[in-house]
Amino acid sequence: MTGASGRRVIVIGNEKGGAGKTTVAVHLATALLAEGSVVTVVDLDVRQQSTGHFFANRAAWSQAAGATLRQPNPIFPTGDVASLEAALRQAADFVIIDTPGADTELSRAAHQVADLIVTPMNDSFVDFDMLGVIDPVTLGLIRPSVYAEAVWEARKIRAAKRRRSIDWVVLRNRLAPMEARNRRRVDERLGALSRRVGFRAIAGLRERVIYRELFPFGLTVVDLSPQVRPVQVSLAHISARQELRVLLAELGLASVIDPAVAAE
Repeated sequence: MTGASGRRVIVIGNEKGGAGKTTVAVHLATALLAEGSVVTVVDLDVRQQSTGHFFANRAAWSQAAGATLRQPNPIFPTGDVASLEAALRQAADFVIIDTPGADTELSRAAHQVADLIVTPMNDSFVDFDMLGVIDPVTLGLIRPSVYAEAVWEARKIRAAKRRRSIDWVVLRNRLAPMEARNRRRVDERLGALSRRVGFRAIAGLRERVIYRELFPFGLTVVDLSPQVRPVQVSLAHISARQELRVLLAELGLASVIDPAVAAE
């Protein structure tokens, strides 16, 4: 299964739920849409469909508000590999695939066609456990865990089929504002694991009210403007935009998000 030439397939993956996959997926999609890119969004969580609901809410809100918002290609039903293949055949600059918090046939198939895998994780050993096994006495790294091994296998399959490597980024979400001993410990184990299995670890999105506040409207901080303002804009929203700009740069995705959103 392959996508069209020239497009970039970004898979948001982690077999653990609650790591922020959907939040990352919708922010990447809306940022790329704001640049004028054509984006296909695929929601492989056929039970919850949070990403699908986000873009349905976006269409409903923009119509009710009389606002013009860029939309992705129609989201395909993705109950099987054939429908995933159909989504990948859509004309698009980017395909963003939000995967479920479980090991499924669809999720494995998506990982194998990725150009970039983004793995959000909360900044704790609870989430690290999905990536690496540590010694309970010394906290030393013992071996890669189930998801890291799954990504490793996907990268081998991709390299064998297309002679191209998959870039893998571990995105550390909800970072604590202050340095703490536990955070340093997670840093050290992530560093050891990254050298072993070959990912880049970068800072992701902090715990901000605005990310949750805009979700039910189908909006992100990218969309805020004098015409699109369902909540009161503050300096915190400007900081959130800058945070997203940095994230896109770290992922190698250019951004034209205007950081100077006027606060009222």
